[in-house]
Amino acid sequence: MLKIGLITLGCPKNQVDSELMLGDLSTRSDVKLVEDINEADVIIINTCGFIQDAKEESIETIIEAGHLKKDGNCQALIVTGCLTQRYQDEILKEIPEVDAILGTGTFDQISETIDKALKGERISNIGNPSFSYKSGLPRVLTDSQFAYVKIAEGCSNNCTYCSIPRIRGPFKSRPLEDIYTEVKMLADQGIKEVILVAQDTTQYGIDIYGKPVLSELLKRLVTVEKISWIRIMYSYPEFISNDLIEIIAREEKICNYLDLPVQHSADRIRKLMNRKGKRKDLVNLIKRIRHKIPDTAIRTSLIVGFPGEDEDDFEDLVNFVQEIKFDRLGVFKYSPEEETVAASLPGKIPDVIKEERYNKIMEIQQEIAYRKNQELIGRILPIIIDEIKDNTALARSQYDAPEIDNQIYLPADNLKVGDIVKCRIKEAFEYDLIGERDYEFAK
Repeated sequence: MLKIGLITLGCPKNQVDSELMLGDLSTRSDVKLVEDINEADVIIINTCGFIQDAKEESIETIIEAGHLKKDGNCQALIVTGCLTQRYQDEILKEIPEVDAILGTGTFDQISETIDKALKGERISNIGNPSFSYKSGLPRVLTDSQFAYVKIAEGCSNNCTYCSIPRIRGPFKSRPLEDIYTEVKMLADQGIKEVILVAQDTTQYGIDIYGKPVLSELLKRLVTVEKISWIRIMYSYPEFISNDLIEIIAREEKICNYLDLPVQHSADRIRKLMNRKGKRKDLVNLIKRIRHKIPDTAIRTSLIVGFPGEDEDDFEDLVNFVQEIKFDRLGVFKYSPEEETVAASLPGKIPDVIKEERYNKIMEIQQEIAYRKNQELIGRILPIIIDEIKDNTALARSQYDAPEIDNQIYLPADNLKVGDIVKCRIKEAFEYDLIGERDYEFAK
């Protein structure tokens, strides 16, 4: 029996690709999937190559796995994902332990690649960056209560700091009916929450139907009876429509949660980033969302230290964060990516200043997050159970996405993963909440 282990790095979109690879391998009678990489005869690493830190993590993981070819059970090391799509020649040349590389559009050939690698062949099969998803493909889910659903691949926004269009290709939507079919299948497998992901979910359908149709997709998905929550990620604020706001406000199944990657507030920096819309447009949009959906959580991501970001630009960003008071917020320190427009822009910001600006934004947000969580004390919220550890359940509310947002801790009495129950919040900290199950308001 061939033991295969897989390491996934990067974003939820990568996780979907890994689950499809595992699904393909699970159809083989001679394969056993193992979680402990040290036991594996074949190690697959699905890499991220989006920013410098992610690239470094991917390379370090590959090198560490390479040691197991000498000191462990590993007979073949296969690397796929964004890093290989972008640096195929360098990986094979610089890391001789790697036996095969696949790209972001060829990972479905993992099974035959393994067979060839075990026979001693060294393989490079990168190909077209875009993968054609179909609902009928086998998939081994990482989690039993929620699943990511990739509604589109690639990106055509061409932000000047971003390498995704070069790695993953232009924006390519999946047919609406195929997504609907997949969600129905996931529901039949016991999934309670589906999380829609793409590089930009708000552009969904524009390449197939001639206009964005995310709202129409949501109208179909809310009819899937066994699905309790639908969450939307990566929604560019420039393309948030009134129809989208209306359907989120109207449909109980759609989480009152919007992930709006703003990146910056200063008009001058936004223009350099090739981001549409100005500061006033962002402010007006968020006011409109909060007016229409008062009980909503808005997440954003920001970049500090972009080339040319002067003190006035950064102060604009500070004031913006203090004015908007985002419910959830993440910050990246700008890192130049090869072959992007921003990499050649003048006005590079020293790392020490990037770090200072990063810390200042995070300190401001920490206080905002603490105050917002304090306001939850005494509230009764529906929560989904993600994990049981000893006698403690780890859960989330509809205002929190997995792994990046708040966690709620409560006694695990008679609870199991996937349960959706009512919880009363008792204590609150910056990023964690303590609760107890509220039986009086239970469904």
